[in-house]
Amino acid sequence: MSATKTKTATAAASDAATTATEAAASTLETAAEVSVKNFEKSISAVREGIEKATKGLETSQAKLKENVEKAVKTSEELLSFSQGNLEAVIKATQIYVSGVQDLSKHIASSSKSSIEESVAFGKSLLGVKSVKEAVDLQTGFAKSSIEKAVSESNKLTDATVKLAEQALAPITARISLAVETFGKSH
Repeated sequence: MSATKTKTATAAASDAATTATEAAASTLETAAEVSVKNFEKSISAVREGIEKATKGLETSQAKLKENVEKAVKTSEELLSFSQGNLEAVIKATQIYVSGVQDLSKHIASSSKSSIEESVAFGKSLLGVKSVKEAVDLQTGFAKSSIEKAVSESNKLTDATVKLAEQALAPITARISLAVETFGKSH
């Protein structure tokens, strides 16, 4: 009995060891499968995170590019508009300088004419024979001089107003354009 029992006990122990080994192997396989599944889930989650981050970065880059392009376009428009303003100021200055030269020529011509009339009056005054004739001549000259002065003053005023309007026209046009351009965008 002892040899048979020992064989049976050894066989039972061997069977138990095999069962335990198989159970351990099965547990290890299950643990390995769970570990592989969890690792795959982790890798999948990392990939999804990278994809989302990449999409977010691409969207941010596209928005940044769009905003930079808008800023460049706005800068170019402002530069172009400023150049137009400078050209308008130059044009206004040219009109003003030309007009002042014309006015100066007119004033010089009027002054020369006035001096010539005064010299002629002085000569005619030397040829008078009576005080009454001198007073009449003086009265006529004074009246004529005042009428010419008023007329010349009116001409000069009209020419000055016209010059101011002409000189300001290019600047006024730029202001109107600025109001039209920038008024509708705000």
